[in-house]
Amino acid sequence: MIPRNLKPFPFICGNRMLSGYKPKSNIKDSYKILELDEGCSLDDIRNSYRNLAKKYHPDSGTATADSEAFMKVEEAYRVVLSDVTTKKKSNENSEEEEDQLKSKAPQHRHYLSFEGVGFGTPSQREKQYMQFRVDRATEQVLEYRKQRLESQYSATDLMKVRDVRQSKKVKITQAVERLVEDLIQESMAKGDFDNLSGKGKPLQKFSDCPHIDPMTHNLNRILIDNGYQPEWILMQKEIRETIEQLRKSIVASRSKLGGPMTPYRQKQWNRICEQFVEDIRKLNKRIDNFNLVVPLLSRQMVHFSADKEIVRAQKTYEALMENREASNSDTKENEEENIKRFGWKSSLLKWLNLPLK
Repeated sequence: MIPRNLKPFPFICGNRMLSGYKPKSNIKDSYKILELDEGCSLDDIRNSYRNLAKKYHPDSGTATADSEAFMKVEEAYRVVLSDVTTKKKSNENSEEEEDQLKSKAPQHRHYLSFEGVGFGTPSQREKQYMQFRVDRATEQVLEYRKQRLESQYSATDLMKVRDVRQSKKVKITQAVERLVEDLIQESMAKGDFDNLSGKGKPLQKFSDCPHIDPMTHNLNRILIDNGYQPEWILMQKEIRETIEQLRKSIVASRSKLGGPMTPYRQKQWNRICEQFVEDIRKLNKRIDNFNLVVPLLSRQMVHFSADKEIVRAQKTYEALMENREASNSDTKENEEENIKRFGWKSSLLKWLNLPLK
């Protein structure tokens, strides 16, 4: 729809704007195009231009839309408007001279307002400034529409390229599957599978659950028997083995340091803890990769806390020390009891062995 207060705006044609296009048709032809007579008012010119723009504007969506006719109307409107403005200017010269004599401020002060647009009295310059703002807003709207269309076309082109790539991938996958199937059939025809122990025998079902597809279970069993496992299972096993190794290594390092903690031993322990924190950070990154490929949410793993693991290693070391002290005390008590029981026998044996030496 054309706005009610339609003003002339530049029409984009190629790489130039019609706002700076110099009209070639004369004034009489321009009045004929606008269906007006010479001496008409500005309101008549604008009303005629508005009606013709609604009729011929390319974006109006009407059956009479024609870009060439609209360009002619636009050109004629500018010629007629310039002619009327020139005639009106001669009548307003006397009024301008009186205003200039009455004004006390220098003339250039007037151009500090309205962004320096227009000429004449302040009221005239205000009207011209409003017209300038309307033209500028129209240009911005057209530029926005142009950019939006260009972005839509670019997005469409990207989607086409993506579809082409996807279709190529599908074709390649299908070609590989057909090639594998042909190789299997060729090997069966040559008798390469005749030496298999289970030739001609049905596959044994290993699941009696009626809700599970037996074919899927048979395929999984074949893969497992031949050493194939899903990626997420191998990653889970690797993560568990890594955390166990890290726990054992930090406990062993703490045991080597022993006690009590001197400044030198504390410095070594801090270095060991820093390396342990770095190893835990790498392990947590592998856990993130594992959570991306695991098919079940219940199988996902949480991050390990380095601080909690260090505290756990400290407690494990203290428990080992307590058990070692308890075992040493029990050993000493047993030795003392043996000495009390068999002390006289051992002294007798020592006395008998003296002459032999």
